[in-house]
Amino acid sequence: MALLSVEELSVTFTARGRKDATAVDGVSFDVDQGQVVGLVGESGCGKSVTSLALMGLLPRKGVRIGGRAEFDGQNLLGISERKLRDMRGSQLAMIFQDPLSSLNPVVPIGIQVTEILQRHRGLKGEKARKEAASLLDRVGIPDPDRRLKEYPHQLSGGMRQRALIAMAVACAPRLLIADEPTTALDVTIQAQILELLKELVDQEGTALLMITHDLGVVAGLCDEVNVLYAGRAVESAGRRELFAHPTHPYAHGLLGSIPRLDAPRGEPLNPIRGSINDKIAWADGCAFAPRCDHYTMECLTGTPELTEPRAAGHQVRCVNPVLPKAEVPA
Repeated sequence: MALLSVEELSVTFTARGRKDATAVDGVSFDVDQGQVVGLVGESGCGKSVTSLALMGLLPRKGVRIGGRAEFDGQNLLGISERKLRDMRGSQLAMIFQDPLSSLNPVVPIGIQVTEILQRHRGLKGEKARKEAASLLDRVGIPDPDRRLKEYPHQLSGGMRQRALIAMAVACAPRLLIADEPTTALDVTIQAQILELLKELVDQEGTALLMITHDLGVVAGLCDEVNVLYAGRAVESAGRRELFAHPTHPYAHGLLGSIPRLDAPRGEPLNPIRGSINDKIAWADGCAFAPRCDHYTMECLTGTPELTEPRAAGHQVRCVNPVLPKAEVPA
């Protein structure tokens, strides 16, 4: 049984006098111990809302959450706030996308890191301070003893991001959700942080849910990949299978829009036309149809189901998938 098993997760935002907005619409995936699973897609596809729902960080009012999220036999969507608070930091942890709004601006970095060590590992005083300095050093923050005394606004964006990562890995959680953890980092620090996350997965058996736009990060880190569009998974496969044979037109377009070093000089990029707002309701057909170069009238006849047109375990939500000519059914 997977450590985390998400089944038909849905998140709908409601407001009086306004139409309901569904951000996540029936997403399912598993994450096992020592496994890295990626959630990939454009901004607005539901990746971050999925992570906030799993961590119990969405507001209680104006939000309707459905489905199940079983973590080690417990439904995270149904347990009490008090129990969830005890699990966050020790068993569950999250690296947030925006460090400036995630850190308390009026509390020194050292207190924010040592608070976790005191709460979940029982460390106090000098032991907690030394462990906090060690964590900051581990994520590449220079002169960690001095940085412990500084406030978030005194750190660069990259340092704040690394401080958040230090707080998340402080207790070697069983499940770590990383929401764009390398966005504010330069290339060398990004490689260091990815190596740290790999080490956590390999040595501690941590299950890692990686949320990212960066397909390079996915290629180097993830075991399984789920491509999201308009709140639903449109393609799910192993990393090698997905990169070798992207089958949904959206996944095919994401990979096709990446600049290649081996491309001839002057060759134009192939971006996906339109924006995430150019979509239709899933009840009316494939939400990606208005932007798709492969759509047919069949794409507008109802919600497409996940099928396996290429290989077992490679699921695609498309009635007209991108297949090599040899595999196209007659």
